[in-house]
This record gives sequence, structure tokens and C-alpha cells, in this order.
Amino acid sequence: MKLPSNFEALFTEANRLNLYKKLLLQLNKDFLRANVDLSFHDEVLPSSLKLVLHETIYTMIQEKFADYLNLLYIIDVSEKQVKALDGSDPLELAEAVSFLILKREWQKVWFRNEY
Repeated sequence: MKLPSNFEALFTEANRLNLYKKLLLQLNKDFLRANVDLSFHDEVLPSSLKLVLHETIYTMIQEKFADYLNLLYIIDVSEKQVKALDGSDPLELAEAVSFLILKREWQKVWFRNEY
């Protein structure tokens, strides 16, 4: 499996394999497990998904850091990848973490579909 390098590549691949809705379901499931009040409708556009996820992660970093860490743990985002990010700008950090979250969720959905 070759992981996507950016948001657009991830969404393109998810749509190409008809797995975008399953990606949304996986996101909703893990956010619910982390007790984060966020869920996406089946018809949400990728651009809206990216924006809402980015805003949510940014808010969590700023105001609910323990919940943010719990979310990363539940989704199983690589601690090594998160630590490798530049944390000097919280807005850029939130965008990078949003992509790591989507990439990890994509891995889960893709593996379930393949095997």
C-alpha cells in the first residue's frame, strides 16, 4: 500500500475505490470512541471535511489538549510522526495532524477493504 502524500491524493484514492463513505464512517466511529463531539454526514465534501477537521484539531490543541492526545491514541496516530512535526505554529500543526489522522483512518479502511 502506497500512502497518499497530501489531502487531495487521499480523497482522490478514496473516491476512486468507492471508500470515501467508509472513511467517513471510520472517522465518526473513532471520534465517538474518543468522546469528541464531531460527526460527518455521508454527503460532506472533502474540502468541508478537511476544513472542519482542521478547525476541530486546532481548537483541541488550544483548549482541550488531553482530549486531543486521547483522540490521537484512539485513532492510533504514530507518536513518532506527530513528534516529528514542527509545533511552532499551532495552525500549521493542526493541519499536519489532521492529515495524519485522515491517513491513519484511510489505512484502516483500505486494509479492511483489501483483506
